[in-house]
Amino acid sequence: NFSWGSEAIARKTRIIDVLYNASNNELVRTKTLVKSAVVSIDATPFRQWYEAHYAKPLGRKKNVKLTEQEEGVLNKLDKASKKLVKKYQERQKIAKVEQGLDEQFSASRVMAKLSSRPGKCGRA
Repeated sequence: NFSWGSEAIARKTRIIDVLYNASNNELVRTKTLVKSAVVSIDATPFRQWYEAHYAKPLGRKKNVKLTEQEEGVLNKLDKASKKLVKKYQERQKIAKVEQGLDEQFSASRVMAKLSSRPGKCGRA
């Protein structure tokens, strides 16, 4: 499980690669998971949550064709009640994502730091 602290959510996702380790570069080369290692994770669960919660695209390139399911999530305000439309408009006002994070979402890989001790608990 990885959490997105500023959005207060956690999603189960897979680790793609080990990018940095402060203690030893050998641990990066051998892709060893230790506490405080910076890893690259799959961004899809977080993108899906963001687009469903804010009804706003995240990390999408302009003029790219979306699937019907993705368009349905983003265009769900078309047939919604006034109360629901107002709720999503209020959410969209505070839905700001930093440019660097948006670039990571467009590559579908997000950097994360491990806070657990994978060898002790058996999970990352």
